[in-house]
Amino acid sequence: MSAGGWAPRRFWTEARAEAVEGGHTVRLDGRPVKTPAKAPLVLPSRALAEAVAAEWDAQQEVVDPRRMPVTRSANAALDKVTPQFDEVADLIAAYGDSDLLCYRATDPAELVARQADAWDPWLSWAREHYGARLSATAGVIHVAQPADSLERLAAGIRSLSAFELTALHDLVSLSGSLVLGLAVAEAALDPERGWRLSRIDEDWQIEQWGVDEDAAEAAEAKRAEFLHAHRFLALCRAPDGPVCD
Repeated sequence: MSAGGWAPRRFWTEARAEAVEGGHTVRLDGRPVKTPAKAPLVLPSRALAEAVAAEWDAQQEVVDPRRMPVTRSANAALDKVTPQFDEVADLIAAYGDSDLLCYRATDPAELVARQADAWDPWLSWAREHYGARLSATAGVIHVAQPADSLERLAAGIRSLSAFELTALHDLVSLSGSLVLGLAVAEAALDPERGWRLSRIDEDWQIEQWGVDEDAAEAAEAKRAEFLHAHRFLALCRAPDGPVCD
């Protein structure tokens, strides 16, 4: 709902994915869906269009955008990321210089070992996959990473489409790690495991002090967003089957 309490009501009978020039779209009783900025909703895959159509079909009397995560992400890709592609790419790339995996505990020894076991393999993956060598340090004082390593990671980011970049932004910002976000995006890392790897420190605190219900609820909401970002990315990249409109 808007601040004034008004919300659009369902006016259509059928939401349908259809092929259009440049990709796929969704039509409501033949009317093309547009983004909030009034841009044509042209999507990169049939699977993504069908997922958006399913969300529109699932609406009841009143349209509730909170129940339309795929549609929201598609709108963000078109209205926000596309016109600001370079800025968003730079924002994501900046995580490489302060990646979660590079900042380790100084003690206790068990946590230090747990971080090393969990995170070292993914720093090695970044080195092997991108040629990006990132250094880990003990403590929280910033350590600048090699410029050529950061540029190699940035080049991988800039090679993505606006839709892929939308998903990667959430994978990286929610985990705090460019390396983990890229590994999930590259299908080198299962998204559930990627999320758990980003929570090593928080899980340690829970083991020591117990569960804080508010913090646990917030973490679960972020986990759901992280998994949604992975699903959105998979939908964007899904190969298209026969189109029968």
